Amino acid sequence: MEKRLKITLRHLIIKNERQIGIQFYTNKVIQALIKQLPDPKWSKEHNCVYLKNTPTNLALIFNSFKGVAWVDCQYFYKNRPINIQGEDNGDIKWVKNRTVDTSYRTCPDEYLQKLQLKRYANNTIKTYVTCFERFINHYKTFDLIEINEQHIRDYLSNLIEKGLSNSYINQAVNAIKFYYEIVLDMPNRYYELERPRKEYKLPKVISKEEVKAIIENTNNIKHRCIVELLYSGGLRRSELLNLKIEDIDNKRMLVMIKDAKGNKDRVTLLSETVLKNLRIYFIEWKPKKYLFENPSGGMYSASSVKKIVENAAKKANIRKHISPHTLRHSFATHLLEAGTDLRYIQHLLGHNSTKTTEIYTHVAVNTFTKVKNPLDS
Repeated sequence: MEKRLKITLRHLIIKNERQIGIQFYTNKVIQALIKQLPDPKWSKEHNCVYLKNTPTNLALIFNSFKGVAWVDCQYFYKNRPINIQGEDNGDIKWVKNRTVDTSYRTCPDEYLQKLQLKRYANNTIKTYVTCFERFINHYKTFDLIEINEQHIRDYLSNLIEKGLSNSYINQAVNAIKFYYEIVLDMPNRYYELERPRKEYKLPKVISKEEVKAIIENTNNIKHRCIVELLYSGGLRRSELLNLKIEDIDNKRMLVMIKDAKGNKDRVTLLSETVLKNLRIYFIEWKPKKYLFENPSGGMYSASSVKKIVENAAKKANIRKHISPHTLRHSFATHLLEAGTDLRYIQHLLGHNSTKTTEIYTHVAVNTFTKVKNPLDS
């Protein structure tokens, strides 16, 4: 059986203009059809034929190869949805209102606008803007359209030499790709850009006694409710901040979490202890819209939640570094140790797959209870 012919389309920028790259294995039929296209050229750098990226040329490519060769567009068109987040995301005001040095190269307006229109999570916006501005200030004398794959690889090598984490380098890659692939609408242009290997780290977990000690060392009823909800519902910090008053279902003893990570809604457990304390908190603090609000009535700040947890842990004489996410990890691990089915824990945490939840089996105490330590035997 004759092997089907194939060409692969890629996004290129050559001489500061967008081009359609055409990759293929040497074949007389394909070469003859390419010669019939308008002004095809060869790029030694990209090792492929290219022609100007216009709707007319793209249509000609499909028409020319129809029935002759398969046109592979997996690197040319969008192949996954943009992760649109909740109603309170997409905040770029802080970028516009900040004061920066005149020599500092700031994010292009179209970059900020795209982040805003896609309603990316506010934390993601801050990360992307910070990472991308660091990148474009590294190449301050270059027009953005002139920066190519090798420039990006050199920059990433520079980050590695400076000892930055794999997590930061991956964030930098995402921020850079966002500009060229989303803002300039060239999907998968840097599909083959190398990324560092993902680090495998176990979640940090504390005991139930340590959780109780942190709760007991909070400063007031508001802080107590924040820590109790983070732990008893397995909430992410952003999920806690986005909670509205109506999200507490005291009839069904559930907490509704809307527009969580991955643009998903879910429900988690509402503790009877937390509900009692929330009623006291409501009378004393009188929140209007969000469950926890700052003094002016808007959403409570992420940094404040972080400080509440850290300060309470310090007062409880816990020497480990404790973050809001430590409480979420501890919630999942304690459920697993109590014999809760892994699938239930998966749903409570909002994980797409049990494989993500399985990491808690590596830190659950009951995983090792049947193993006799050789020193003690």
